[in-house]
Amino acid sequence: MLNVAMRPADKCLAVGAQMTTTETSDSRAEDGAPEEKLPGSPGRFGTRHVQVFLMFLGMMIAYALRVILSVAVVAMTKPETANPDFKAYNWSSSEQSLVLSSFFWGYIVTQVPFGYLANAWSAQKLLSGGLFFCGLLSIVIPLVVDQGGWIIVCVCRVGMGLSQGCVLPGIQTLLARWVPPSERARLGTFAYAGGQLGTVLTMPISGQLAASSLGWPSIFYVFGALGIGWAGLFLTLGSDEPESHSKISEAEKRYIRESLGKTVGSQDEKERLRTPWKEIFTSLPMWALIIVHCGQNWGFWLLLTEIPTYMSEIVGYSIKENGLISALPYLTMWILSFPASWFSDLALRRGAPRGAIRKVSNTVAHWGPALALLALCFVDVANKSVPVTLLIIAVGLNAGAICGFQINHIDLSPNFAGTMMSITNCVASIIAIIAPIICGEIVKEQTNVEQWHIVFYISALIYFLGNLVFIVFGSGEVQWWNDPASAPIEMSGKRSYQINTISTAYNPNNMTLKQIKSSEAS
Repeated sequence: MLNVAMRPADKCLAVGAQMTTTETSDSRAEDGAPEEKLPGSPGRFGTRHVQVFLMFLGMMIAYALRVILSVAVVAMTKPETANPDFKAYNWSSSEQSLVLSSFFWGYIVTQVPFGYLANAWSAQKLLSGGLFFCGLLSIVIPLVVDQGGWIIVCVCRVGMGLSQGCVLPGIQTLLARWVPPSERARLGTFAYAGGQLGTVLTMPISGQLAASSLGWPSIFYVFGALGIGWAGLFLTLGSDEPESHSKISEAEKRYIRESLGKTVGSQDEKERLRTPWKEIFTSLPMWALIIVHCGQNWGFWLLLTEIPTYMSEIVGYSIKENGLISALPYLTMWILSFPASWFSDLALRRGAPRGAIRKVSNTVAHWGPALALLALCFVDVANKSVPVTLLIIAVGLNAGAICGFQINHIDLSPNFAGTMMSITNCVASIIAIIAPIICGEIVKEQTNVEQWHIVFYISALIYFLGNLVFIVFGSGEVQWWNDPASAPIEMSGKRSYQINTISTAYNPNNMTLKQIKSSEAS
């Protein structure tokens, strides 16, 4: 009898029915062949940590390039708030909303194609090329705005969005191939937390640059150059998978490979495992991810694009103060992401169900901000510290979303996490486009606090409903279509699935039939 110790959180195969083992695994169990145990971590720091750090830097610069316009547009339209020596533009509130949302017009177009290419071709090369062209277009904006006005800025931002469609699918694909399940919440959170740190640093730096002798054009030049620089760095030091990295140790390579199981890595496996489009789009947990991602994007991007304006027009901060104060919520979010990920992995190690961990994390991330936004409608903005504190809470608690729905893509299908992220992010990006436009239509007078309250009410409701769907219909288990080559097996009139390729340490071929039935019953 094999001695296999299984934590409930490691039972990551949800096939909706009984699972069967192959004849070879049955015979091995009956013969009493010893199980080969997974190796322990080869050390505290390795090549996988370098790769995750590069992803962290990429996320930081990608988000910086996204959000620079939130601060720059204030300086470009209200020169008295920054350096008045530089030209200002008389753009209406609606035109500013279009400029702020235009990034996502291009962003949604390339999500699914880039998600497919990240898995079928090279996530490393895709990310490098995407950030290179995004940085280049950022540098172009101040050079052409005089000729084309807000329309040419929209065109450049659409191009930047097209270039960045690879970011989340690419990062998700790389995390699925580089990070063992036991380290997924911590290292995944660290990589994604680069987005929050990018926002934290970008807002005050942009404010300082706009008020300096270099003026608002320097915002686009500085961050554009950083994007181009990172592209060269990642193209040189990055790698699609452990097997193709030239300097990774054999011990670490074996640790990652055996911790993940038989993941899709080689070209032969990529060709054999065709993307199960129908199964993905008919999966209820997948639709729960789509809906909760839409709720996330509404709240996150609405606040990200509109907080500087709210701070300037309602709370009354100058451009220098605005950049620093607007960054505080995202600094809090970045800081909170680390204890959130640590507690998630701790709960997983102690046997908590993976699905429950994801749902609790996401509830804190969405229902907490919903309550803070409601409270914001009942406070006196004359006391500046109160609305600032509530916005810090609203954005800061959103850190739990990384350990919630974002990592859940890898839980459901490690082999197609990048493709799934491209789908959910494509749909959710439509919401990111709509949110600032709707805000611009509601808030016709940017100094009217009652109009802002309507926006906050709507955002709180969307946060609540999106997370409720995730709680009811979400899952933490690997879906059977993670290996599309698995064929239905008719057994006693019931349909089951033989799993050949999985991306977790839980492998039914290493268990006896009795242990499998016991794990299913629990």
